[in-house]
Amino acid sequence: MELFSHQSDKSPSGTVRKPMPPLAERMRSRTFEEFIGQEEIIAPDKPLRKAISNIKNGSGQMPSIILWGPPGSGKTTLAFLIAREIIFEFINFSAVTSGIKEIKAVMERAGYNLKHNQKHTVLFVDEIHRFNKAQQDAFLPYVEKGIISLIGATTENPSFEINSPLLSRCRVFVLRQLKNDEITAIIRNALSDNERGLGKLNIKLDKEAEDYIITIANGDARVVLNLLELSADSFPPHSKERIITRTIVEQSAQRKVLLYDRAGEEHFNLISAFHKSLRGSDPDASLYWLGRMLEAGEDPLYIARRMVRFASEDVGNADPQALVIAIAAKEAVDFVGMPEADNALAQAAIYLATAPKSNSIYTAYNKVKEDVQKTFSAPVPLHLRNPETALMAKLGYGKDYKYPHNFPQHFIKQNYLPENLKNAKYYQPSDSGFEKEIKKRIEYWNNPAEAGQK
Repeated sequence: MELFSHQSDKSPSGTVRKPMPPLAERMRSRTFEEFIGQEEIIAPDKPLRKAISNIKNGSGQMPSIILWGPPGSGKTTLAFLIAREIIFEFINFSAVTSGIKEIKAVMERAGYNLKHNQKHTVLFVDEIHRFNKAQQDAFLPYVEKGIISLIGATTENPSFEINSPLLSRCRVFVLRQLKNDEITAIIRNALSDNERGLGKLNIKLDKEAEDYIITIANGDARVVLNLLELSADSFPPHSKERIITRTIVEQSAQRKVLLYDRAGEEHFNLISAFHKSLRGSDPDASLYWLGRMLEAGEDPLYIARRMVRFASEDVGNADPQALVIAIAAKEAVDFVGMPEADNALAQAAIYLATAPKSNSIYTAYNKVKEDVQKTFSAPVPLHLRNPETALMAKLGYGKDYKYPHNFPQHFIKQNYLPENLKNAKYYQPSDSGFEKEIKKRIEYWNNPAEAGQK
């Protein structure tokens, strides 16, 4: 029988066939020994395996845990391996399709099992970050009382997505992205396994195709196996020779699926890397992180807004043109749209990365905000007020104000701050770029003798 016979729902005899599970499901590890990767967590001498061993020996309890890692790193498989090892009742629960009603039903079942059958329940919740705070709260009393042990799987940072009280009662295990040699091992296993994999099809994968799969997978085992299955399925039935080339893989993949979630942690990680690369004056890294975001579908206006902010925060008056360039890139995105505006954003990124840097404006304004919050809101000095009416003039509004244009070089030293802050210094220009010139001007103005003033 053809391995990919799920394409037809009937056999030659006319009997209905049961659809074959996807390759990624068929190749799921059945034992810890089969599991590829994550040795830092699943090795026999590591805490998780030790806890499972103690449970099997009757000398320990199943802790509540959160498995946090990128897609395809083995979170779900690891949960099912734990279920195979222990004798507790194991309930698989999806945060995508379930709500409070289903949670309460499962909790009641767990409570009944513990009370009447002396059987502990382990509840596996896939994509637990999809539960809102109220739904997560529903688990808390049952975890606290030991009625259930919770295993939650998530691709999102638990610090942001899991309620603090619930998170404090769980141990977090961090799964990493799979390494290239681990992805290679997964590919070889799938191609050679006659029972669950593609072994019966006698498929050959050329080196260029294998390298491309490894690159496009981003450490995601599920993507790897799905690509292999799609590529193998592209051959006619009963083909005697199946050689998967890079072209076949590219046709099966269509487009690389980038690891990115515009509302999740990776969104903040990438924009942080972009900002720090700009600040570090690295145009190549800046372009790379810009491309990662744009190609994954990030809102280009969001990136443009961040560059406008960067132009003032990290470049400032060291190169006043930086803000103009950043605003122009934002206007280009509005006017031209994507994908045509990608070059405008790239141009701005290169300009900002290579511009002289100064955070003097950022530092100065933070000092201002601090004084505004912490000091007395003093009235505006009388000499700085405009005498709009005769009464105001009589009260001294504008008295003793010196009009700078009436003095040499259009400058006269006088106090422009409230009395309680008259000696405050906020802006301290750097020696970088155009700020070097600004610094000279301020030093010149601060010395009345050199300015020809007395």
